[in-house]
Amino acid sequence: MTPTATAGRTPRRRLTAFLHRRASVRLSLLLSAPLLWLGVAYLGALAALFVTALWSTDTFTGDVVKELTWVNFQDLFTLDVYRTIALRSVGVAVAVTLIDLVIAFPMAFAMAKLASPRAQRWLVIAVLTPLWASYLVKAYAWRIMLSADGILGWGYGLTATILTLSYLWLPYMILPIYAGLERLPDSLLDAAGDLGARGPRTFRTVVWPLTFPAVIAGSVFTFSLSLGDYITVKIVGGTSQLIGNVVYDNIGAANNLPFAAAVATVPVVIMLVYLAAVRRTGALENL
Repeated sequence: MTPTATAGRTPRRRLTAFLHRRASVRLSLLLSAPLLWLGVAYLGALAALFVTALWSTDTFTGDVVKELTWVNFQDLFTLDVYRTIALRSVGVAVAVTLIDLVIAFPMAFAMAKLASPRAQRWLVIAVLTPLWASYLVKAYAWRIMLSADGILGWGYGLTATILTLSYLWLPYMILPIYAGLERLPDSLLDAAGDLGARGPRTFRTVVWPLTFPAVIAGSVFTFSLSLGDYITVKIVGGTSQLIGNVVYDNIGAANNLPFAAAVATVPVVIMLVYLAAVRRTGALENL
């Protein structure tokens, strides 16, 4: 080997040895690209959203006036229609989350604790299969079923919206709970039974506390996705209006981007409050 080749490899060996000794440096290098992307694409977009919400639109020309003002937020908090829409949106998101929880928990428990390993794999595939289909295909399938001439014939409105969203986001509740129940040792269930605890008490004192973080993880998905959805409401919601529809209509037909940005901050703030409340329970630390 020539001296030049040896000299060329020496710096690389020194760098490799340095990185091997400094775990924090390796971690920083690995996380630098994702953190940069998070800062630019996500936090930067949120910052742009809040700044745009402080602009206004000229009522005569329709042009955006880039002067800071609180008029959009004043309309949000003073006009009854927007308060009603915000409360309705939160109610729909809560209803979807509760429906999915009631359906998902027994399904996840059967998958994790009752099914054989082979059956578990097939059940996981069955849960994931609806995610492979297009969002619009599934939403329009529910529109057909709920129409006057459809199988259910219930018509369109809030009930149809809740049912459709519950179906769309159900896998996002099943999978976290399934993962949480799979980590639950069977020995704890056996010990509870040996100590005389019946099914309801075992669930209340053993199963629920240990899987609560997984339930929270699933609820974050179902709640946030339902809170900001507007396509399902357009398809099966009838005349109902939710936050997502107001944002969409102000971006499109009304051509009022600053007000749309102001309305879009509402679900962001609601999710921040929700995550802060969840964090106080300690569930996030146990995920």
